[in-house]
Amino acid sequence: MMSRLSRNLGSYGSHIRAFSPNARLYLINVVLTGAAMGVFRLLFNFFVLSQGYDETLLGRLVTANSLTSLVVALPMGYLADLLGRKRSLLSSGAATCLAMVIMVVRPGTGMLYAMNMAFGVAQSLAAVTMSPFLMENSGEHERTYLFSFGSGLQMASASVGNWLGGYLPTWVAAGRTFDAVSSAAYGGSLLVTAGAAALGLIPLMLLRTPRMTREERSIFAPISYASTHPALLGKLVLPMLITSIGAGLIMPFMNVFFRQQYHQPDPMIGTLFAWGSLSMGMGLLAAPLLAERIGKIRLVVITQALSIPFLILLGFAPWFWLSTAAYLVRVALMNMSGPVYQTFVMERVEPGARATVASLVSMSWNFGWAFSPTISGLLQVRYGFGPPFLLTIALYTISTALYWAFFDRKKMSAAAP
Repeated sequence: MMSRLSRNLGSYGSHIRAFSPNARLYLINVVLTGAAMGVFRLLFNFFVLSQGYDETLLGRLVTANSLTSLVVALPMGYLADLLGRKRSLLSSGAATCLAMVIMVVRPGTGMLYAMNMAFGVAQSLAAVTMSPFLMENSGEHERTYLFSFGSGLQMASASVGNWLGGYLPTWVAAGRTFDAVSSAAYGGSLLVTAGAAALGLIPLMLLRTPRMTREERSIFAPISYASTHPALLGKLVLPMLITSIGAGLIMPFMNVFFRQQYHQPDPMIGTLFAWGSLSMGMGLLAAPLLAERIGKIRLVVITQALSIPFLILLGFAPWFWLSTAAYLVRVALMNMSGPVYQTFVMERVEPGARATVASLVSMSWNFGWAFSPTISGLLQVRYGFGPPFLLTIALYTISTALYWAFFDRKKMSAAAP
């Protein structure tokens, strides 16, 4: 047992040592922005609710964010090629920081919508840039490890951010005239978060990346690739689309769920989210070793299928401790295969089409998040969290079956490029 563990750790270390200088700089950015976004995702919903708004607006803000990402995904794929990977990542990071600040300073309804749309543009640009960037800065030997290690590092950093986010409003409010659950405390915490996210721009400034050729950034690339590979694109995109519809029903509201369903305070929710991010990070770090043993798609199918019973427990457990235990296991299982699937998708397309395909994959993910949160917010106000959880369970089951149906071993060996 110990010798096998030692061999696995040695193999993992050899893959990590193979990371390129650009990849290492990107990982430093991941640590800084991951921690900042961990704080932001925990506190933003509470900040909006502290302004006197309700869950219906929360759902609509998530919809505005994701719908914008959906609409601009293909143009962002072209823009990412036009600007180059470095300037695309820098532009996305700067826009994210600016949007955070403006939302806090001017928290009116119109500005919240506008800045969530700006967030959507920035996130879309980052999403369509990341996978091609990692492909271009990795070899076959370490590629799966780079995708998974980056995501695992992001989750580990987010766990630190979640933990800090649970206490940050208390620290901001200490010695002042406002409470730790006031809009002033939440707003001050988010401003601190924006400053931390800005530090993540420094390693991106040190990247060295070549610009793509005119042929590689053709504006007709999305249409050309989609017209020549419709069946493959449909299979790559459809399961993720269905997953996103289910995820958008509950994932944006998990902090609200634990506060309302189990009456937990902010520090407890922040600590739980921190452990959730850490659990997810550990799963992501283990994913490359498992993928080498059982295959990329089989890992996707097995982990997502195993996560469904824990999703049921999460939504309907009668005790807080059981729901939290299910939450920790579910986030690890459901998310550990994400970077592995991204690697699988990128490996199946030629280099000139990667930003285009990344755009289509981003569109499929944002489509569900664009509409589901609004529906979920309305259902929560009227019926509670039960219906959103039931719908998510059904959709996750369907998407898992589609992964297996589309990409089982025999079909993939016949369809491999």
